[in-house]
Amino acid sequence: MLNAQKLTLAVLISAAIISSAQASEQSEAKGFVEDANGSILFRTGYLTRDKKQGAKDTSSFAQSAIVNLESGFTPGIVGFGVGVVGDGSFKIGENNNAGNQMIPKHNDGSAYDHWGRGGGSVKARFSNTTVRYGTQVLDLPVLASNTGRMVPEYFTGTLLTSHEIKNLELVAGKFTKDQMSDQINTDADVFGKGLDRAIVWGGKYKFDDNLNASYYGLDSKNKLERHYANVNYKQPLANDSSLTYDFSGYHTKFDANARTYSATGFVAPDYADNGKAGEEKTNNIWAISGTYATGPHSVMLAYQQNTGNVGYDYGQNADGFQSIYLPNSYMSDFIGNHEKSAQIQYNVDFGKLGVLPGLNWTTAFVYGWDIKVRDVTDNAQEREFFNQVKYTVQSGFAKDASLRVRNSYYRASDSYQGAYIGDTNEWRIFLDIPVKLF
Repeated sequence: MLNAQKLTLAVLISAAIISSAQASEQSEAKGFVEDANGSILFRTGYLTRDKKQGAKDTSSFAQSAIVNLESGFTPGIVGFGVGVVGDGSFKIGENNNAGNQMIPKHNDGSAYDHWGRGGGSVKARFSNTTVRYGTQVLDLPVLASNTGRMVPEYFTGTLLTSHEIKNLELVAGKFTKDQMSDQINTDADVFGKGLDRAIVWGGKYKFDDNLNASYYGLDSKNKLERHYANVNYKQPLANDSSLTYDFSGYHTKFDANARTYSATGFVAPDYADNGKAGEEKTNNIWAISGTYATGPHSVMLAYQQNTGNVGYDYGQNADGFQSIYLPNSYMSDFIGNHEKSAQIQYNVDFGKLGVLPGLNWTTAFVYGWDIKVRDVTDNAQEREFFNQVKYTVQSGFAKDASLRVRNSYYRASDSYQGAYIGDTNEWRIFLDIPVKLF
């Protein structure tokens, strides 16, 4: 593969050569203080998993404040600035069965009473190209921070983002630390999941208002190499209706030292202890979906499939606990070895029905089959019935505050109980109150 340092240099050179392709963001910089912005997100979160088949239940309840402060860029050919992200939290109740990546735990398994995390970053901008070094929340298909728990997952490193060509975004970066949502220390190596060095690159291009495409890559030292591609096309129809077609897929090669939990074929004698297969494993997972939207209603059909000798075991190697940009992803991600899955989803916007602006309901059913479970079976199954109701305040002093309630009813074959989630009834309740500081 292309040397990561050369790739980054190529992006910088290209940015310099074509910087006149469109108006410069840096030329419009107002100043370090003048363009500054800051916000706090107050989040109250509850997540409980009622386990079946004799497994232990888990439940977490906590309160967090998530801070995001950003300076503007100083004027000039090259602008400079700083940023701060962080969070402070405390548990609500005893949380004796804490888990679910919500609350950090002491060595004895008890939940922290209160905790805080975060870090700073520095940034520079030339023309329409920005480079940032420090603590960051990432939103890349191959390295995405988990934002679905109390507090975000943080990565530490450098990310370059370039918009020198209209409708094209290019990125390149290197990250050396990962702090998961329930971790206190950025250098924690839990069950061999610590990050040594991850190189990312890629880009997305908007051909027109209806067609978009993207590609991203990841090379994580001694862990894995991953590639992602996506094409999305929206076909306008009469009466403000539309059909949206989406194709996305990953190819992952896991190194011998990578941590996996669904490998088949040869595995090392100590695989049961550390999850390391001892030889390279590969996974290909792809999905295609079609969504029909008309007025307040939308219906999506999706099909997803895995091939290779391991499942898409993302998140096990500090590769981002949200790096699953695929449609069949709810509580289960339907990523078992050789698994095929199909989904039907329905969404309604009650505001467009004239009932209650800001109220939205999503329901979905996903069924997965032909799962290979090591030394057990080649045809395990799983299924999930998902429902989520979300209300967002549209105006007034509480504008943009939201309440989200979701439930998953999950069941799997007996042979798949110990290999993955296991039969579970899950509830998640999140109250988010954003406050703009400046």
